[in-house]
Amino acid sequence: MAEVTFASPEYLWLLFVIPIIIIIHFLALKSTKRRAMRFANFEAIERITGGEVLSKNLSLLFVRVLILILLAFALAGTTYWYTGQASNFDFVLAIDASNSMLADDFAPNRLESAKEAAKLFIDTISHTNKIAVTSFSSTVNVNQALTEDFLLAKQVLNDIKTATTGGTALGDAIITSTNLLLQSNRSRAVILLTDGQSNTGSNIEDAIEYANLKLTSIYTIGIGTEEGGVLPETDIVLKLDEETLKIISLSTEGAYFKAADKESLKQAYQKIASVTESRIGRNLTLPFMLIALILLIGEWVMFNTKYRTIP
Repeated sequence: MAEVTFASPEYLWLLFVIPIIIIIHFLALKSTKRRAMRFANFEAIERITGGEVLSKNLSLLFVRVLILILLAFALAGTTYWYTGQASNFDFVLAIDASNSMLADDFAPNRLESAKEAAKLFIDTISHTNKIAVTSFSSTVNVNQALTEDFLLAKQVLNDIKTATTGGTALGDAIITSTNLLLQSNRSRAVILLTDGQSNTGSNIEDAIEYANLKLTSIYTIGIGTEEGGVLPETDIVLKLDEETLKIISLSTEGAYFKAADKESLKQAYQKIASVTESRIGRNLTLPFMLIALILLIGEWVMFNTKYRTIP
């Protein structure tokens, strides 16, 4: 899907100057004709030539309007995004660290299994990629900003512990993870692993909108068996909520994977590592500026030659 984004959309207000330029152009033309009438009988000349003597200079007007449009889009930081072959990604591994990740349907529990699979993922991807790590429950922790040090990223994963507070803030996890990718000039992807339903923090719809605005794809992995898992020292059975994760991935051009056992969990990460298509951005600021400069020079030449005097 192709789309256009603007880093500084406030500069698009310059487009409202276009009607003013058009009005000024025709008012100036009218004033020029009025002055010229003092020195020539235009009605007689028109009868002789059979046409309009005083040109409306529409070519000059078109060039000036086009220059303004290009400058407005250049200042607004226009970027064209499309889906294509991507050679490099920057990833954020977002790991659910809420109490529910202690459920025993994965040995020794869901969290430890998720960490091991994530470390295998790091070993799989190219070292030209960068990795960041976040963990979340009712709040979000940035465990590691984007780094090329894969050993450090794996050590950070090892250190993730379950939170003492309850709740799962999926929306906050998406927003925080997306923010870690804002300085990336490569394809952006968040791998969100969880077993829970969002029940605190930012609204999921707002988080999805934010990720799309920042051109970040969200790959979701739902971890949990069909039977569910029991929390230690309780009789509470926790099952996977898939619907929210499917909505998140579908809405951000990612993909959803269900991990019902350790093997499918590893396969989910492997499939994400093998993704070759992603959103690719082309910043159009410099091309627009160069075209505007060329047109500006052309406009100056036109104004000082063909349109310097009354045709």
